[in-house]
Amino acid sequence: MQQGEIELRDFGPDHIEGAVALSRQENWPHRPQDWQMALQLSSGAVALDGQGRVTGTILVTPYGADCAMINMVIVDRNMRGLGLGRRLMEQAFALAEKRPLRLVATADGMPLYQKLGFVPSGTILQHQGSVGQLAAPDGVEAASADDLPEIKALDRDAYGADREALIDALAERGQFAVIRRDGAIEAYAAIRPFGRGEVIGPVIAGSVEDARALIGFFAASRAGAFLRVDTDSRTGIAGWLTEIGLAHVGGGVAMDRPSKKDAAQARPKVYALANQALG
Repeated sequence: MQQGEIELRDFGPDHIEGAVALSRQENWPHRPQDWQMALQLSSGAVALDGQGRVTGTILVTPYGADCAMINMVIVDRNMRGLGLGRRLMEQAFALAEKRPLRLVATADGMPLYQKLGFVPSGTILQHQGSVGQLAAPDGVEAASADDLPEIKALDRDAYGADREALIDALAERGQFAVIRRDGAIEAYAAIRPFGRGEVIGPVIAGSVEDARALIGFFAASRAGAFLRVDTDSRTGIAGWLTEIGLAHVGGGVAMDRPSKKDAAQARPKVYALANQALG
């Protein structure tokens, strides 16, 4: 099939079934519900062949005017080498308008992203597995709906972008935990159903100890359950995740366009992503 026979369309709910089939081809764990959440937060495009079959996907998740995540970039293995990945990325650039762009690259996608001006900014480690009996940490409590405005402000300070819509979507599907000192929330984490089990993230904290406590709060109540955490290699929690039973099974390379200038590390900071797609 020639590239000219492939049509790009706006990504809509009717395309989720085909998108799930593509992600399964890549051994990604995304359920239809996971695609639905990503699409709820995003705009995107699909590539359709002459029979209307989904042969490529891309989503753009804007975080206010501050930045946008490009994610769920998949091209059918039988359609690679025809320039379809570049066409999808060009469509994503148009959807993102003038926002700075972020993504987490697979090894297959790296060469194209580098040609398009993306610069590596970190290494993302995917940890997953089942945790045994773990003592519940002190100082962590379940959050309530009244805590969401403070959680959103804390997240904005750490991530450097307005992720209010993401926090609302997480609240619809999962749970939050917080560390509160002197009446103020200093750290938070979320957990939600995802893939084979649940994903813990984002985790926003001012210290490794607080990040571990938040993850431990959820893990302690889920002995034997399948959990996933995506973390930057520089956070210092990867070794501990392995120790409690969440093995390092892969990951990707965080990339930015344009390159972000080095700046003093904010406190609090991002210890775990919502997942690799959503940052």
